[in-house]
Amino acid sequence: MTDDFEKLAGKLPPAPSSEARARALAAAMEAYDAVAENSGAAQGSAPSVRPSSIFNRIWSPIMNRKLLAGSALATLIVVPGAAFLTLELAGNNPKSTHETEIAAKTEPKPAAPEAQGAASLARSHPAQAAAKIAEQVESEAPAAAEADAMASRMATDTAAPMSTLGGTVGFAAQGRMEIMPAPTTPADNLPPPVENRERFGNADANPVKSVASEPVSTFSADVDTASYSFVRRSLMAGEMPNRDAVRVEEMVNYFPYDWPRPTSTAEPFKATVTVTPTPWNAGTRLMHVAIKGYEVVPAEAPKANLVFLIDVSGSMDEPDKLPLLKNAFRLLVDKLKPEDTVSIVTYAGNAGTVLEPTVVKDKAKILAAIETLTPGGSTAGAAGIDAAYQLAEKARVKGGVNRILLATDGDFNVGPSSDEELKRLVEEKRKSGIFLSVLGFGRGNYNDALMQAIAQNGNGVATYIDTLAEAQKTLVEEAGSSLFPIAKDVKLQVEFNPAAIAEYRLIGYETRALKREDFNNDRIDAGDIGSGHSVTAIYEVTPKGSPAVLNDDLRYATAEKPEAKVAAVGHSGELAYLKIRYKKPDSDKSELITTPVTEANAVPSLAEASADVQFSTAVAAFGQKLAGNTAISGYSYTAIADLAAGAKGADPFAYRAEFVNMVRLAKGISGAEE
Repeated sequence: MTDDFEKLAGKLPPAPSSEARARALAAAMEAYDAVAENSGAAQGSAPSVRPSSIFNRIWSPIMNRKLLAGSALATLIVVPGAAFLTLELAGNNPKSTHETEIAAKTEPKPAAPEAQGAASLARSHPAQAAAKIAEQVESEAPAAAEADAMASRMATDTAAPMSTLGGTVGFAAQGRMEIMPAPTTPADNLPPPVENRERFGNADANPVKSVASEPVSTFSADVDTASYSFVRRSLMAGEMPNRDAVRVEEMVNYFPYDWPRPTSTAEPFKATVTVTPTPWNAGTRLMHVAIKGYEVVPAEAPKANLVFLIDVSGSMDEPDKLPLLKNAFRLLVDKLKPEDTVSIVTYAGNAGTVLEPTVVKDKAKILAAIETLTPGGSTAGAAGIDAAYQLAEKARVKGGVNRILLATDGDFNVGPSSDEELKRLVEEKRKSGIFLSVLGFGRGNYNDALMQAIAQNGNGVATYIDTLAEAQKTLVEEAGSSLFPIAKDVKLQVEFNPAAIAEYRLIGYETRALKREDFNNDRIDAGDIGSGHSVTAIYEVTPKGSPAVLNDDLRYATAEKPEAKVAAVGHSGELAYLKIRYKKPDSDKSELITTPVTEANAVPSLAEASADVQFSTAVAAFGQKLAGNTAISGYSYTAIADLAAGAKGADPFAYRAEFVNMVRLAKGISGAEE
């Protein structure tokens, strides 16, 4: 007997006889039929579910490979597999207590020990079971008459018991064969990895520019805030944000500031400039340019026609996407006036209208429509945008606000999907006076680059909602600035005086840069400012003669035009000259506001500046540090947190306190010593 085992140990598995194959397959079918007869659902019970994918992954390769038919392992593999099939079918057919008691009286006898062992292994460690069977099936099985005879003799000598499903009990069940550890799980048995498809459209940080060669800086106003809340979410999750997700101007403009404001609509906004020392570079100064928009009294707010364009594709099936989105829109509906109008369009594989234009006084109908939203399908974003514009046109309010609110994770994968195609679509539609804003949700599919492009070309605002508190801030507390524009195509241009300023760099606004000639071209689109909105831009400037100057003097500066020298002398007391162009919401012709910047705008120390100036400086420093800007590398997280903490002021909604906490989190996550 022992000699037989030793001889067999050195041989490959023999081919089975046709009788063995037939016996094994018959056993499998018998087991299947036995379960099918006893697993039928009682009348009124839920239908049984299909066999699990675990079984399919194990059984299909066995039955589909011709190799099995030529292997003596068929009996050892198929018989336990049949037992496992029995357990799987039974386990996937939930029964009530009463049904279980009835079934217990009619169920077939339990499988033999080797079948129970195989089923137990497959149930507790399916990956190991699958791998082990695959390993056995892949082995070569040359025909060996001697081995076949030896196996038959061993079966007789050891009096191997017959299992209830037919065939002999395997060696493992008799304690004669050690079950080896399973090899590495095959790739096709593992769940697919979660793909991170987030895309960001940021650009390299603005460089230091020489006033002698490039004295004029031009950019579009930006009131978006998506970057800040995305950065916050990353830090709260214990990870540093993607550097491309950091747009410093959006972080600075996230916060409300008490900049001086205009007193009437005749002056849509007021500009305030403050010059302070730079906390991270003793050789430079910071020039704050702050704009505060006129705030419309709620009673005077124009009638609103809003279309909720909601992404209900399969990618929105996460708690921080569609469920959060629905709650956000419920908050907004509560904020609207009874005479305002709401429509709802959804898109997945195609677009559909969920709610025709409905006045807000019929709030219950609107809320019920929001409640019906469920996720599923692909993402036909372009079709949804087309349908939304049609509804907005249908309910257009003359002299009022006509706006689409696109709520999505940014995953457009059906129809026109390139940034340029969708930009052209939205740009064409905005000419009709219907604007589009974007509310971003979720992680993994978030397409920040596309959201920015759509919002900018749709004369709208791009925000990112990561919590219900953020929805409250964006759609309730700041509803006026988000929905009611007081000026459109707002452009800023700063000309620096070369007699006073040697160099400058604009902090942020990389994606909002304009050409110098764009400033006076009314056909060039720019950002919009809403009711009560504030826009803050910060320049780091290097005074003439400072040791911090980076660029050498021009060799051929004597070629400078004489009239330029005369102009510089005539404005020798100025540091710079600020110009702002804007259009009223119902006009296509721009108007101009100018403000000279002199030493009268300067304060001797940052500590003597207003709390708003100090706090915005801290936010700008933090954004640059997160983005990896080397200009700020010597300024520590601790210094930023201390500066912000000392400038929190009243902070009624605790936004500034939250920011201080974020800086401290970033310090800990980054491992920085200071």
